[in-house]
Amino acid sequence: MPDPVSQSTDPEEQSSGILHVPEAPSWLQIRNLGRMPYSEALSLQRSLQKEVQERRDESAGTGYLLLLEHDPPVVTVSRRPGAAKNVLAGPEVLARHGIERCETDRGGDVTYHGPGQLVAYAIVDLDRIGLRIHAWIRLLEQAIIDTLGDFGLTAGRDTGATGVWVGRRADDADGIGGRKIAAIGVRVSRWVSMHGLALNVDPDLNHFGLIVPCGLVGRPVTSVAAELDDGSGLSMNVVRQRLATRLGDAISIAERAASNADV
Repeated sequence: MPDPVSQSTDPEEQSSGILHVPEAPSWLQIRNLGRMPYSEALSLQRSLQKEVQERRDESAGTGYLLLLEHDPPVVTVSRRPGAAKNVLAGPEVLARHGIERCETDRGGDVTYHGPGQLVAYAIVDLDRIGLRIHAWIRLLEQAIIDTLGDFGLTAGRDTGATGVWVGRRADDADGIGGRKIAAIGVRVSRWVSMHGLALNVDPDLNHFGLIVPCGLVGRPVTSVAAELDDGSGLSMNVVRQRLATRLGDAISIAERAASNADV
């Protein structure tokens, strides 16, 4: 069981942007990139994905988990047919709010990224950890659910809608699915993943009103800060470390299971 509150206090480690997660596999490099424009992060992911693909036959191999916030804020539009219609605001309105618009190659629909939202991009060889795309998405969802549980929030999945949800819908017999707190969108090439998840810690929720988030009409969006009584004082550093720990541990467990299956 990972210690969700473990956090490196090594100044050299913190300044280098490296997060110390003992539960993670040794080949997984976990980096805190701070705040970064979307286009820059996308270019970095593509470069790292190519590196992981080229090094997959090495015994040590490599993989990356990038944790960051996007600044300036951005609306991203996937290649899914009809996704663009879910951007409700025109260019002038987006510009007035200081929000960029970018086309992207991940799965999903339309989403928003900005300061206060914790993004985790995982560039991982899924063959190495024995997972296919749907199982990988479930792993990302569960890591978020476990992270939120560390803060006392009950969260879960919603049948037919990828992501993580809190609260209750009137028509939801399972009691999960009321408010979306995290979105997931991935892309896999030659079984190496990129993109990942976005957890709303304390972003400007008004910005989500400029789009139909994930193309789901009438489904509200929330944040950790909005759901917790004392959430306004929540530290992004603490949430980042807990999510990194949960993801690192989950990837390690998946790799061990894959290795045992090969024996």
